[in-house]
Amino acid sequence: MGDHDGFITQLYLFVITFIPCEVNHSNSKMLLLYNAGIRLYFAAIWCASFFNKKAKLWIKGRKESNFISYPESIWFHFASLGEFEQGRPVLEQMRGLYPGRKFVITFFSPSGYEIRKNTPLADAVYYLPLDTARNAREFIDAIQPKLAVFTKYEYWYHFFNEAYRREIPLYIISSIFRPGQVFFKWYGGLHRKMLGFVSHFFVQDGLSKQLLQNINITNVTVSGDTRFDRVWANAQQPKQIPAIAEFKAGHKIFIAGSTWPQDELLLAGLVSLYPGWKFIIAPHEIGEEKIDKLMGLLPNNSAVKYSQLTTHHSPLTTHQTLVIDNIGMLSSLYQYGDIAYIGGGFGAGIHNTLEAAAFGLPVIFGPNYARFKEAHDLVELQAGFSIADETQLKEITGKLINKGLC
Repeated sequence: MGDHDGFITQLYLFVITFIPCEVNHSNSKMLLLYNAGIRLYFAAIWCASFFNKKAKLWIKGRKESNFISYPESIWFHFASLGEFEQGRPVLEQMRGLYPGRKFVITFFSPSGYEIRKNTPLADAVYYLPLDTARNAREFIDAIQPKLAVFTKYEYWYHFFNEAYRREIPLYIISSIFRPGQVFFKWYGGLHRKMLGFVSHFFVQDGLSKQLLQNINITNVTVSGDTRFDRVWANAQQPKQIPAIAEFKAGHKIFIAGSTWPQDELLLAGLVSLYPGWKFIIAPHEIGEEKIDKLMGLLPNNSAVKYSQLTTHHSPLTTHQTLVIDNIGMLSSLYQYGDIAYIGGGFGAGIHNTLEAAAFGLPVIFGPNYARFKEAHDLVELQAGFSIADETQLKEITGKLINKGLC
């Protein structure tokens, strides 16, 4: 199963707790529980769709899918936008190697599909159907893949089983494993069986390889994290944004990327402490209500939305804080920054720290980074700093500024 963001993640985590397995359960009994959990998950998302925008898109997008037949296509699947960017270097290389092939992309999350549904890197982009045996058969019948590539976290029993049954090679790239995952638990027999359907694993580190070998999976290569390829390429030729250069105007800039409300509460108290600095905040969610709430947290008349720069020609020099109310700019914004804060660390987990680090920025993030090897590496190198509250955020920021480390 996948790792996903926001409200849909919380529903998934809630539902999955209702699928415990006894030691003596056979895989067939565990599969019954798995199928029940998938349907319960769908029911939870359906109920949520009446009041949650992402859940509504999740349901609507799958209902409206119309699959096109592409014999011997190459299928790439991503959980969300972050995994798309992570797997993008491989996707681009594959398109170069197989120019005559059709490429099909699937997403689990609306935050991936809605932003990349028109990407020129694919001939067709779909939501991944719910993981049932029937859906797996019908979807694979439709796109007829020659091979499939999944990125990092996505494990779906029926899609994997169907690919294996039809002898379609299935590769997992940039995967990473931890001892606490279900694959290595006494009740993880079904999930270990899923791993057996994979043709080859390309893992990020030696620990992942060792964990797989401990359960007799040897078709493993340590190849690192493809996000490094992506962020390095982006840092070499970043997209220039003249409005941001004008906003900077010789000032130091603190950039907060992929922030959630918990992060924004802490950041709001930082702005008034450093009147000589400029701040850019790029929230993870950009709905009007979310943006208005963020604007309300900031000192009066100190902030301007990016959309206002073009619609009202607001003078940039009069504002200390710029709020990014669109999607797709963040990876290019970091070139203008001096300190970065990455959101998500007070929720399910931090977002992409590497995009900022690739530009040489010190990176600050919340406490929930245990699952992210790159964040541990940054902390060890003293290029990344974890904070637990507003006081620590102010302390770390002050040290970076006063010691001239940014």
